[in-house]
Amino acid sequence: MFEVRSAPPGQLRWFAALRGISAILFGIIALVWPGISLFALVYLFGAFAIVNGLLALVAAFRVRQLFSLWWTVLLEGLAGIAIGLLTFFWPGITALLVLVFIASWAVFLGICELVAAFSGGTSSGERWMTGIAGALSVVFGILLFARPAAGLLVVIWLIGFYAIVWGIVLVAHALQHHETVAFPQMEH
Repeated sequence: MFEVRSAPPGQLRWFAALRGISAILFGIIALVWPGISLFALVYLFGAFAIVNGLLALVAAFRVRQLFSLWWTVLLEGLAGIAIGLLTFFWPGITALLVLVFIASWAVFLGICELVAAFSGGTSSGERWMTGIAGALSVVFGILLFARPAAGLLVVIWLIGFYAIVWGIVLVAHALQHHETVAFPQMEH
């Protein structure tokens, strides 16, 4: 079903390491300077998305003969470049959209949890827990709509933590596979 081929040593690991290092640096900047102008952070994210997308494109073309799903890495790269460019063209809309999406999702999730809590079918303890979770989600979403500056600061911190963890995983993966990098290949 899967055939595993090995890439030449070092051919791909430095791409993963570079992507990881750029993610870690982005995350550190987001955490160390949370008071940074929102637009500066938006532009920083746009640059990160473009650089990460370009590195993914290069990696996709390098693994196309080794990895049958290489096109997924290509799509990841194209999406990163597109998101980065949109961020540069519409920085204000980008920041606001992130907050609106998170707030809307929280309110919608909370309403669904509240409906589930009151629909029955589970124990009263489960209904209470689901109801509390739903109420907290709705309150969180409303607070994001009401206090966008505080909400954006929290989003910045979450993005920073995510970028650092993701970057560490990429760098660790690159260091772990210092001799060969294996990719599954679907047999035809």
